[in-house]
Amino acid sequence: MSSSARSVFVFGIYLLLIGLGFLIVPNTMLGLFGIPATSEPWIRVVGMLLLLLAFYYTQAARVELTDFFRWTVPARASVIVFFAAFVLLGYAPAALIMFGVVDLLGAIWTWLSLRSSKTAEA
Repeated sequence: MSSSARSVFVFGIYLLLIGLGFLIVPNTMLGLFGIPATSEPWIRVVGMLLLLLAFYYTQAARVELTDFFRWTVPARASVIVFFAAFVLLGYAPAALIMFGVVDLLGAIWTWLSLRSSKTAEA
């Protein structure tokens, strides 16, 4: 598995764990964000969506789908911008930014790995 595939695979596992958390123990997960507990179904829907994304990430990594890896970099890097905006607008607590940082670091890892493999090919 290439370094870029490994970075996407690890991110997929991260999504799997977070998704399972929101699906199985949603109020525990919300507590990590400082968000009040809920009995609304939307939080489990978020968990399901994260599990589906985890599937895409891990499968793309397994087959070295390099185009997918490239597509994820700007998308994952943008998460911190959205989360910071949510915090600044008062929609979410500051703890949410921590999860945006994970996305940003994962995007940087993938980007550096892709760049390194391009350099090695040249």
